Amino acid sequence: MVRIKAGEVDRDNSVDKVEQILQGAMQEFLQHGYAGTSMDRVAVAAGVSKATVYSHFQDKEGLFKVLLEQLTSKKNSSIFGTAPIEGEPVAILHQVATKALEQMINDKEHSAFMRVLIGESGRFPELAQICVRVMIMPVAQTLTHYLAVPELKIPDPEATARILLGALVHFHITQNVMHGKDIIPMESDRLIDALTHLINKCAD
Repeated sequence: MVRIKAGEVDRDNSVDKVEQILQGAMQEFLQHGYAGTSMDRVAVAAGVSKATVYSHFQDKEGLFKVLLEQLTSKKNSSIFGTAPIEGEPVAILHQVATKALEQMINDKEHSAFMRVLIGESGRFPELAQICVRVMIMPVAQTLTHYLAVPELKIPDPEATARILLGALVHFHITQNVMHGKDIIPMESDRLIDALTHLINKCAD
């Protein structure tokens, strides 16, 4: 018979409560935007008391940041994995870019969340800065690391990483977030092949 200590139960319940709150917060942010979401609404959506929400999150901005960090962590683990990727540099970049774009395109919640961020960034510039710091900067740093390998002979890996990331994000926003795939259609494979071809030319 396995005995579970009271402290372990409390920790498990705490983790469950946080997950409930984050799920409720996502629901509210997507439905009502940042301005229209309150901690009261989040508590109702999560099925917990307002006091429980505040026991885990100081305010709405802190809750939003943790939600963004969680989404980013899951996405980056799926794209980059937990172990170093080995192989020919251009092939690795093609693989990473393909996974990244697939994640963006197939995750409808991500597209909806991006609409909220873009729509609210004018009134709440600090939200956009949180997005850049938490979601975009780590990916840019990881791509810079991959592009800095000597075999590629890229003179400015950081700027090249920004170009690569910018192309992927632009493709996602114009095709999916802004519903433009019928206006300027393009298969994602074409974009990724063109990007990796350009990078490969640097290594020639």
